[in-house]
Amino acid sequence: GKTNLPEVAISGSVDKVEIWHFDSIKREVEPQQDWTRKLFKEKPELLQLTLQNLLFHQQLFKDDMDVFKQRLNQTEGSHILQRIGGCEWDNESGEVKGFIQFGYDGEDFISLDLQTGTWIAPKTQAVVIKHLWDADKEKIKHIQHMLMSVCPKSLQDYIPYWRSFLQRTERPSVSFLQKTPSSPVCCHATGFYPDRADLFWRKDGEEIHEGVEKGQILPNHDGTFQMSSELNVSLIKHEDWRRYDCVFQLSGLTEDIVSMLDKTQIQTNWVPPSEFPVGPVVGGAAGVVLLLVISGVLCCCWRNRNDGLEKEESSKKGSKTSQEEFSLNS
Repeated sequence: GKTNLPEVAISGSVDKVEIWHFDSIKREVEPQQDWTRKLFKEKPELLQLTLQNLLFHQQLFKDDMDVFKQRLNQTEGSHILQRIGGCEWDNESGEVKGFIQFGYDGEDFISLDLQTGTWIAPKTQAVVIKHLWDADKEKIKHIQHMLMSVCPKSLQDYIPYWRSFLQRTERPSVSFLQKTPSSPVCCHATGFYPDRADLFWRKDGEEIHEGVEKGQILPNHDGTFQMSSELNVSLIKHEDWRRYDCVFQLSGLTEDIVSMLDKTQIQTNWVPPSEFPVGPVVGGAAGVVLLLVISGVLCCCWRNRNDGLEKEESSKKGSKTSQEEFSLNS
């Protein structure tokens, strides 16, 4: 039901951080990082070249969608074609690895073996596309050139601007969160960089593990990271709370960030049943909760989808990765 959904959307990223975005409605390159804005300002010819390439890929991607629908005998209905492609460049050895694969309606569909120059079809429906694309030797050579030559050259152009972004150290904000008075207390750190960090609970200055559940380090949209660790406080006496603290350690920081467990510092949305609003307000609150839950599911699905694609290409220490993600709705 969304009326302004772009037919084609393309994003570029370096080391999993989005650096620019493009869609078929605005038809312009939108830098997503300060260093990207600086790069395009100092090198307007690079911005123009990027835009020309994206406009070319926009049309190419629409052509690919037509091929998919025609070969799969799909004349009606909505379908989604996704492409993820890029390169890894090791700045020590100079080794370059390229990768490209397509997803169709949410499933892995076809990928290119750059060494043999042949397409791999994991699904039987993709075999007809494989035969068609295997015969197009010029297209395969073009893709190989883009991923093995043009892509690493772009990475090398980015490095002087990207280096200061990579070498920075950003302190997080640390807060205590709790759903209900009987729920575990979550120590949440967000906005830190790099991702070489640790978050743990202590009692009387000694690290504890019993009653503690530590979460994974997750990326934020701005290139920073977040993580959390929960402490089960149901069996802790009120007078003993101040014996506990949450410790955050970050590579590049000489001092730990220590937060003492204090009930007055805990943030919560919990409201006692006696204070619940009645009538339409309750319905409105329920609507907000439902919206938040749906958003969370969508984010998890997208993250899992991307993780599955990225796991196919392991990077060596010291390597940089550039990739572009394409999605088309037709």
